[in-house]
Amino acid sequence: MTTKIPEDLVPPASGAQTRGKVVLAARTVAKAYRQGSRTVEVLGNLDLSVIAGERIAIIGASGSGKSTLLNLLGGLDDPSEGSILVNGADIAGMNESRRAQWRNRHLGFVYQFHHLLGEFSALENVAMPVLIGGSKMADARRIGRQLLERVGLGNRLHHKPGALSGGERQRVAIARSLATSPTCVLMDEPTGNLDPDTAETVLTLILDLNRELATSFVIVTHDHDVAAKMDRVLRLSHGALASVSIAKAGDMATSPLAQGP
Repeated sequence: MTTKIPEDLVPPASGAQTRGKVVLAARTVAKAYRQGSRTVEVLGNLDLSVIAGERIAIIGASGSGKSTLLNLLGGLDDPSEGSILVNGADIAGMNESRRAQWRNRHLGFVYQFHHLLGEFSALENVAMPVLIGGSKMADARRIGRQLLERVGLGNRLHHKPGALSGGERQRVAIARSLATSPTCVLMDEPTGNLDPDTAETVLTLILDLNRELATSFVIVTHDHDVAAKMDRVLRLSHGALASVSIAKAGDMATSPLAQGP
């Protein structure tokens, strides 16, 4: 038995998506935590707009709040103030069930560690989000197979994660992130655990998929070589985003124009 997705959660057909449309936005977002009697502000009045097909890198020192921001953008945490808009809907105002459905349909996630389910094959891992979204097993497996073939793993469909290399596992994770045809994929250090050659292969794949699918990518990274391949680079510091020139990766000039188009 499958769960029917409410009609208002079904995205428009892919042809309706055009460049220039804002698919993910943070509006005056703040995030603070309590530590004993102190309130620690991580993000303050932050604004960000991501348009369809755009590639954005977010850089910053460890502890600057990059992962916190990614969790907020992905609806995995709630802002203390402000709104997170995914395809125009404020996910911070949704209940958990509705938010999970909206997130599953419109967002994809890739982490530094692949987070694949070890007891399932590559094909089953990629098909999982499609099944969760309410599709039939045959459709989910068809989509999973097509995506794995696209990332060069058509001959690894039935291998479990333990039988795959690090680069292959990350390619499975990328395929899984695209399984529901999301408008935006959020990535947290996707090449961080890979050797340089494998990292370059994975980065090339990300760029190719971006061009083919017009899917937006927001990538948190410490790797300036990765950042240099993005359309925009934003530095997160003291709770705010600033645009960064990548003319020289080691000597970047900053600008306050972080909110984008």
